[in-house]
This record gives sequence, structure tokens and C-alpha cells, in this order.
Amino acid sequence: MSMVQEEALLETRIADKAGVHVEDVRDVFTEYGLPLVISPARPRSLRVHRLRVAGERTGDVEPGPFDATLCFSASLTALVASNFRGKTSVLELLTWCLRGTPRSEMQVRVRSWLRHVDLDATVAGEPMAFRLDLVDGEITEAVVLTAGDPAALADLRAPDSDRGITALLRASSTDSYAEQIAGLMLGRMDLQPLVNSFKETSTQTHGWPAYFGAIYLPAGGNKALLGEVTKNGLPGRLLQVFLDLPAAAALTRVKTVHDVRVAEDKARRTAAAAEAAERAAERERLQTDLARAHEELSRLLPEGDDDASLVDLARDAVQLARTLADAQDEWDEALRVFRRARTERQQAAKLLNDVTESATARLLFHGLNPTSCPRCDQAIDNERRRQERHARTCAVCTREVPGDDTQPQEVTAEAQARLETSTVAEATAKQALEQAEANVYGLTQQMEVAQERLRRAQSAADLPARLAAQENVLRLEGALSVFREPDEPIIDEAEARAISVLRAAAKLLEQDSKNAAEALFREVNKEIADLATLFGVPSLEAVAIDRGARLRIYPLGSEQEWFQDQTPGARLRLRIAVAIALLRVGRRYGVSTHPGLLLIDSPKSEEMQSADARKLFTELAAVAADSDLQVVITTADFDLAHATLPADSIRQAEAGAPLW
Repeated sequence: MSMVQEEALLETRIADKAGVHVEDVRDVFTEYGLPLVISPARPRSLRVHRLRVAGERTGDVEPGPFDATLCFSASLTALVASNFRGKTSVLELLTWCLRGTPRSEMQVRVRSWLRHVDLDATVAGEPMAFRLDLVDGEITEAVVLTAGDPAALADLRAPDSDRGITALLRASSTDSYAEQIAGLMLGRMDLQPLVNSFKETSTQTHGWPAYFGAIYLPAGGNKALLGEVTKNGLPGRLLQVFLDLPAAAALTRVKTVHDVRVAEDKARRTAAAAEAAERAAERERLQTDLARAHEELSRLLPEGDDDASLVDLARDAVQLARTLADAQDEWDEALRVFRRARTERQQAAKLLNDVTESATARLLFHGLNPTSCPRCDQAIDNERRRQERHARTCAVCTREVPGDDTQPQEVTAEAQARLETSTVAEATAKQALEQAEANVYGLTQQMEVAQERLRRAQSAADLPARLAAQENVLRLEGALSVFREPDEPIIDEAEARAISVLRAAAKLLEQDSKNAAEALFREVNKEIADLATLFGVPSLEAVAIDRGARLRIYPLGSEQEWFQDQTPGARLRLRIAVAIALLRVGRRYGVSTHPGLLLIDSPKSEEMQSADARKLFTELAAVAADSDLQVVITTADFDLAHATLPADSIRQAEAGAPLW
């Protein structure tokens, strides 16, 4: 099936499941920048060939200038030296060049020694030369070179157009190098950033450094099966990408966008419900307070007919206040109508002037007259308006306005008629506005008179208390008369449709990924079990890994265990087995998987017995030679290396001397 057919099939399946049109699916995926189909993965192998380190060492061990070069074999290379003599630093320098950022394990003191770091490598089949210049442990200049012939890059530190050597990136700081390497490696390795929702309100993006955690294996104490981070489901996402499961990265992005959209929709609904409850409570409070205010006013008014006029005046004042509020609303509406009529009259006058003076305006008379570009909202400036009038070019698209001005009188007459009509409408609106203003003014005067009569009608003894009670009643009645009920929640049909499309897409992609994983995982599980047994994991009967990179261990004659429950040494051997299993199964199925480079630091230090270490080194060298795998491993055990590995795979320093 072609890519176009796959895309068409997927978008149709999503549309059917969501109950929308195919065009709706396309619109949603386009809006959020989501792919509807995943392109076939390119090769993503990663190989290191040569590392040169130059600078000046300080301290007690061979201080002074140094310039050392290490070459790596195509399968396994063992870096052998005494403790604290530069073995781990080699892995950290490889990491800095390839990942873009050094790990925290790289000592500041060692970084301060460095002046030049050169690495020759092959990334997804492309020769690359990483050249770093440093001062005080920070990059001052960096360049990544490429050429058709890997041999042409040796010893070169600058582009050479005559020899076909070009620069892929240049950086002048540590941060700039890190940022550019992340983008370069993701592109060359055909990998997508891993995105997950963060607290259901935003997203987190994990780039190339997250992938590199599956290359430089963490210490045994780390409980992540793949990579260095256990949170946010990153191990499972790395596993799915490295097994080339259909739409693994796309599934992550779709689910993340869906989760964020659902959370935002829920937050909007919750806020609307909270506002409605708050407004209802406010209305109830006002009504309760008004009832109490009426009781207080009744208590203060004298009984009998002596002060009956006071009650009538109070009632009349309240009614007058409501009438005044209504009149004020009518005045507001009349003002809006007048302003709109005046604007329309001004536009009609301008239009008449334009068609009188410009043939182009007459030709465009019945067309639209936008103030900005309808696509990008860029304002149409005065120069374009001038060109439209004098050069007969459209102010929107700048194309020439064709046609003959055959009916100038008719256009001018119609524009004149529009002006007359809008002038009459403006006059009518102005008259209505003036009438509304007069009405408001008259009612205001009446209100002032009524209030004065009310004040005079009250007895002197209770005047302050009555005034306060009456003002309280008026205030509360006024508040209730203008009380704004909460708006009904607006149903955003486009948002609901988008959520439906994203939910359907996530379910379909999840099922596609699950179906593809079943056959692959059966073989991966067998490879992991066979390799882990070779590497010395004791009493292992079987393993079972799932798409979340959770590994179940089945020991012989015992209950199931989990990867994180194993010893540090067993965890390290299982990590190595998983990476190699991915490579082998991927090669068998012709899919792109793990880059095929493993950096392993001092495995014997991971609570591993000497016999287990010998078994691991022996079998790892054999597997690396048999699989498409390059391993760089370190050890301080000289006897272990020479007893288990071919001599040409060992890069050794004298006992107590630095490796570089």
C-alpha cells in the first residue's frame, strides 16, 4: 500500500470512528501540526571511529600538555586503565560531541583541561566530524563537518570546498552547540521529539538527549529499562520508536494534544459551573438582604395615617429609579445606533468622493473594500490605497484592475443615493438620540424632586435611620434590577469536534501499534531471554516486555519478578540484552530500531562477581561481532580484559597512567 493510500485509509477510519467528515479530520490534524501518516524510517545507525583530545592537564598525574587519539573498533572496544585515569571521561566526551550536552558526571576539573575535542563518526550512513574548541570548560567555537568520503575528514577542523567538505552547523557557545546538535541528530536519525502532557494544562517535549539515554546505559541503580528517565512513560515511548511501531511518535503527540484539549474544555466547564453557582449565591444573598431591609424600613415608619405619604413617596421613588434605569438603557442604544449611522454616512461620503475622482473606484464599486488582508490580517496601507486610485491596481492583491469605465454616471448616481439614504438615517438616529437624552434628563430632574420630597416628608426624629434604611432598600433593589445572570456555557462545536477526532485517532493508532507489537514482542522477548542468559543473568526461564517498557522476569521455579526488583548487575545485563534484541529483531524485519551504539561504564562495579563479569565481556564481544552493534566499554580490571577480549579491541593505559 502506498503512502497516499495509507494516509487516505487512516483519515477515513478516523472520520468513521469519530462520526465526522474526512475534511474535518484533515483540518484538525493540520491545525495541530499532526501527521496523518508516518514516513518509512531511514537508517539510524550511529558509529564512532576516532576521538582526539588535546589540552593541558593540571594536578599530580602527568601534568602538562597532552594530545591523544583513540580509535574505536567496529564491534567492541574496551578502554582499560586504573581508576580515575580517564576511562569514563572518554565516554563523557563521546556523549558531549554526539548528544550536544555533557552529563553531570563529567568533572569540571577535567573539562577545564580541554582545548580541542575532535570526533569522527558516521550518523545514519553520513560521515561527520565533530570539532570543538574550549576555554575554561566551555565551548567557544564548534563545527560539524561532512564529506562523501569518511577518510577525507581525518585531521581536518574546517570546511574545504575544494575537497567537498562542508559545515552542517557552527556554534560559538556551549548552549548554541547543544541546541543545534539536538536538531541535527533528530533530523539525521529520523526521530521525532517525544511530547507528553504536563499536569493536563501544557506539554513537555523531550528531544535528542532523551533518546541518547538508550545509548549511554545508566548505572545499575537506575530503574529505567530504556533511557535514563522513568517518568512520563519515556521508556515505553523509546521502546516503541526503536521498534518502529506504526505511528509511535504520532500516537504520543495525538494523545498529548487530546489530553490538553480535554483538560482545557473541562476547565472551561468547571469555571462556568463555578461562576453560575457564585452568581446564584449572590442573588440569594441580595434577596435575603432586601427582605431584611424592607423589615427594617417598616419598623422605622410610624403606624397610622399620619405618615402615609412617606410610604407612597418611597414607592414612587423606587418606581422612578427603575424607569430612569430603563431610559438610560434606551439612551445607550440610541447612541450606538447614531454612531453606526454616522459611520455609514461618512463611509458613503468617502465612497462618493472616490467614485467621482477615480475610474478604478467605479470599477470596484460593487466589490469588497477590506481594511486588511483577509488571510493574514496585514493592514492595507495608504500607499496601496493611493496606487488603487491612481494606478488602477487592487489595494489587496496589487493586480491591475481590468475593464472599461462605461457607466460613470450610473455609479456616481448610486453612490450619491447611498449618501442621501445614510444622511437621512443619521438625522433620524440623531433625533432619536436627542429625544432619549431629553427623556433621561427629565426623569433625572423628577428623581431629584422625588428624593427631596421624600427627605422633607420624614420626621426629624427618625430621619437618619429612615434615610439609611431607605437608601439600603433602594440600593438593594437597584442591585437586583441590574443583576446579571450567568451566561449559558457556549458550546464550541469546533472544539468538541476536534476532541472527538483526536480521541478516535488516538484509539485507532493505539490499536494499530498494539497489533504490530504482538508479533515483534514475541521475538524480542525470546532474544532478551537468550541474551540475558548468555550474559549471566541467573536462573532465567523467560521474560515479557510490553509497550510501556515494563519487563517481567520469570525465574526458574519461582514467581514472577519485575526488572526494577533485580540487582544492579542484573539490571545492567538486561538493559544490554534489550538493546541488542531490538537490533536483531529490527534487522530481521527490516525496520529501523536502536542506533546500534552502546556506551557501558565499568560494568564490574555493578555488584557483579568476577565470573559474571568474564561471562558478560566474553559474550558481549561475540554478540557485538555477530550483530550490527558497536560497544565501547570501560574497566579497571586489566586481567579481565585480556582474558576475555581480542587484543585488537583493547585500548589500554599503563597501570596508574592516564588513558589520554
